[in-house]
Amino acid sequence: MIKIILSIVFVLLIGLRGVFAQTHFLHSYSGTSSTQLAVWAAKDLNLFSKYRLDVDFVFIPGGARGMQALMGGSTHSSDTDGVAPVHAIARGGDAVIVAGLNNRTLFKFVSQKEITDASQLRKKRIGVANFGGSNEFAVIMALKEWNIPREAVTLVAAGGSAVRLAAMEKGGLDATVLPYDQALMATRLGMRVLADIPDLVPNFPDKVITMRRSFVQKERETAKRFLQAVSEAIYQVSISAEKGTSVLRKRLAVKDPKIIEENYNVYGRIFAFPPRVGRKGLEGVLEQVQLQTGAPKTDFELERFLDESIIDELEREGFFKKISSDSSR
Repeated sequence: MIKIILSIVFVLLIGLRGVFAQTHFLHSYSGTSSTQLAVWAAKDLNLFSKYRLDVDFVFIPGGARGMQALMGGSTHSSDTDGVAPVHAIARGGDAVIVAGLNNRTLFKFVSQKEITDASQLRKKRIGVANFGGSNEFAVIMALKEWNIPREAVTLVAAGGSAVRLAAMEKGGLDATVLPYDQALMATRLGMRVLADIPDLVPNFPDKVITMRRSFVQKERETAKRFLQAVSEAIYQVSISAEKGTSVLRKRLAVKDPKIIEENYNVYGRIFAFPPRVGRKGLEGVLEQVQLQTGAPKTDFELERFLDESIIDELEREGFFKKISSDSSR
């Protein structure tokens, strides 16, 4: 009898372990600013665990490098600007954009204080995270607006925004584009803001989630759970300043409550819910990349680069409405 009971307990424990087992998942991110709030919140508010995922983060500066790691199988997903995956997919890479977090580029064009007008940027060193990403795109669009040829400046691949800010402080760069939170720090250091990039580029896929197309096909349930966790994180930080600021305080390692509040006021409600990619912004990127590469327009059909079928599925299932109703109780 005891053996039978022990056998039943053993079977139950095995079954429960299967129910509660967490899938290990590796996600890369390309920025260290408050633009990461939604993904950070999914981890820090234990939402990945809620959806049976054990998610580890890896910081990979520059969207192009993030795409290399993703397509090489080193990571399962990546959040970057929309430019990097477009380039990767256009070159035949096994990747597809599955969701959009932020459809506005929250960059400011920052220069040394001696530069008082955009015309003075000629022959200057302008820092970007890496070539082929949103930094370079934003700089090129700004230069175009100011009628400054790209060849008139020197673009420097200088690393992430924190590294570029440090380079600006030491005089190693004449200008760069920075996220709003670090642009605020730059002004406190005496630097000058020459432009607010959203005024020049109002629609842009600033933060998208990309996965391997083969992974979405073979591990669709895992991909779905990841997007569920991130979606719930977006909603929670958008309605709760307390939760949003607690995540920012931890991740930014900033003690000044005013700075944390300013960051939350900018980033707390910028994320798309449901997390869909703005079509106009992505189509603009596709057009620019097509013109740069000279490839046929038929190679840049939207469906080749974007697959929101999981988001569609969640919407049909009433997932997003359920999150909203559960949080209002």
